[in-house]
Amino acid sequence: MHVPVRVIRPQLHWVASSPLPTKHGEFTAHVFLDQGAEGGADKEHVALVFGDIDGAQAIPVRVHSECMTSEVFGSLKCDCKEQLEYALAAVARAGRGAVIYLRQEGRGIGLTNKIRAYGLQAQGHDTVDANRLLGLPDDARKYDIAADILEFFGVKSIHLLTNNPEKVDALRGLGVEVIGRLPVIIEPNPYSAGYLDTKRRRMAHKLPRLATAAGDAE
Repeated sequence: MHVPVRVIRPQLHWVASSPLPTKHGEFTAHVFLDQGAEGGADKEHVALVFGDIDGAQAIPVRVHSECMTSEVFGSLKCDCKEQLEYALAAVARAGRGAVIYLRQEGRGIGLTNKIRAYGLQAQGHDTVDANRLLGLPDDARKYDIAADILEFFGVKSIHLLTNNPEKVDALRGLGVEVIGRLPVIIEPNPYSAGYLDTKRRRMAHKLPRLATAAGDAE
């Protein structure tokens, strides 16, 4: 298995890789260790690569943040698990590309604060106001690791799988050539509809207008 030998920033290290068969096809899982993570704890991030992306151009890439509640426990409050599955399938269909899985739970606020925010949402606050009531930013995610991983593979340009224009801007600000955005639209369920509508209305995500509890729809 070829692993490109490139220097990435000193605290980020490629540490392991292996073929990973999935229902979408065989990916190669590459693990990167971030020894400069906030809080002093090392973090392991993963690049799930399909095909040969060394030096590639215009490939589909998903930069996906960890969501334990959805991806592990099957929570219906968000669409994260479905977005991850959608991205893996899209990359496999394209023949080459990558899903970069970043360990930044709860839009970067961590699992404890995410559950605290869920508690406030259960009292009627939306996801933005819940974070603000906890004194937290609306979105604390960072994408420098993703930019470094793409540079590690020598990727020249990407089509980004996302509904979030701010993620496009953030990656471009880090020097990633994002030449297009591919939407990841997941059908809402009764538990996620309000959350997704909040992302559309208050966080500028490119989502169709969704029915709300009051029954209004476009």
